[in-house]
Amino acid sequence: MNPFDEKPVPLFSQFRNWRQLYPKPYDKNSVDPYTKCRIILMNGTEFEANWFSHNFSRHTTDNDLRRELALVRDIEKQQQLKISLLKPANESALEHTISYEQLAVDLTSELARRETDCYVKKALDFALLEDFDHLYRYANLLEMEQGVHAERLVGRYTEIMPGRPTISHHRFPKDNVRRSVDSKCADKQTVLSTMIITAAEQQTMNYYMNITNLACSDISRRLYQEIALVEEEHVTQYEDLMDAGATWLEMLLWHEYNECYLYWSCYSTETDPYMKGIWEQNFGMEIAHLHKAEELLKKYEGKDAQEVIGCGEFPPPVSLHRNIDYVRDVLFNTVQFTSVKEDYEKIEDLPGNADFFLFQKTINPTTNIVPSHNLIDMHIFRYGKDYRFETAPNPVKELRSRTSDNTSVGRVPRAAESTDFWCN
Repeated sequence: MNPFDEKPVPLFSQFRNWRQLYPKPYDKNSVDPYTKCRIILMNGTEFEANWFSHNFSRHTTDNDLRRELALVRDIEKQQQLKISLLKPANESALEHTISYEQLAVDLTSELARRETDCYVKKALDFALLEDFDHLYRYANLLEMEQGVHAERLVGRYTEIMPGRPTISHHRFPKDNVRRSVDSKCADKQTVLSTMIITAAEQQTMNYYMNITNLACSDISRRLYQEIALVEEEHVTQYEDLMDAGATWLEMLLWHEYNECYLYWSCYSTETDPYMKGIWEQNFGMEIAHLHKAEELLKKYEGKDAQEVIGCGEFPPPVSLHRNIDYVRDVLFNTVQFTSVKEDYEKIEDLPGNADFFLFQKTINPTTNIVPSHNLIDMHIFRYGKDYRFETAPNPVKELRSRTSDNTSVGRVPRAAESTDFWCN
């Protein structure tokens, strides 16, 4: 599929009236878990494109260009609002959170499994274990507060057990910075992956930042607060991977191409006929947005789209599916790593005065004030053990206890054994 070869739908005809903008929400009791994940992904992708356009408008004085950006941006905001309203009113914010973390786990795994750039794959694998642990923490909160078992919400496609413990995710901010890829020489899939994961993690961060003060209990407010700050770290990591040397108009083209690619991927892999129709409609709309970006690139910079993206053919579609074995392998091999400057190192290889340890002492002076840890302790006190959905014992033996939450793995030297990251 090459979206540059498709005939665009006129932009003005893409505006919808209020009746057309309000969709039929999914049934939370029968919807496929990955349909919910696609909805979250595309909500985040539309927000990223919209917010990029706003920032572009703030960095140009050309009002003709601003008008072109405003036209497409308003259409994309309509798309985003319609997608966000696919979530039903009877699905709680915490139930919805489980889908956010399932998306983080299985999308990151999918992108990492196909990634040919070792540096980008390492970044994906590193954050994967942290989102995996977040799923476990929120699942325990869900059972404790609403009596709902998260394994039903994830369709048993995704395991729920400790990953790199959340207490160990808190790093000195300077250690979250990464090197940018060069879109002019990187593989197309790599460029798209940096944009896709940035949009997804940014959506998660924004959701948690907005939901924290609306949560219904003290422990849930504290947990959202803690994990929201971890998502800030993830967004910093992933956005730094994106091509920082590209021009605004080149990145506008990439954003529209990425939206086309993801809507085509959703359409290609969706199982729900109603949702398939929405993905198809939005794909058609995004083709016109892509052609507009191509037109603006030619007008203002004298460049053809092929100079930026190359051949317009899409890579294979992004597919959400079970990644249990992959996650287990990454957990077994890399749980004891942390981020240092632009790379990753084992905890035991850090000097005693490393920024990581100093920051840990600042934000986690004692374990009994850490929300993610206290939550599991509360669950164990109430039920006698934590909540999990495992297909086999945790591959890290130090994380197998159901009656004690580990606060050393990933933050204390030699708290577990790890080997190294691997390339595809």
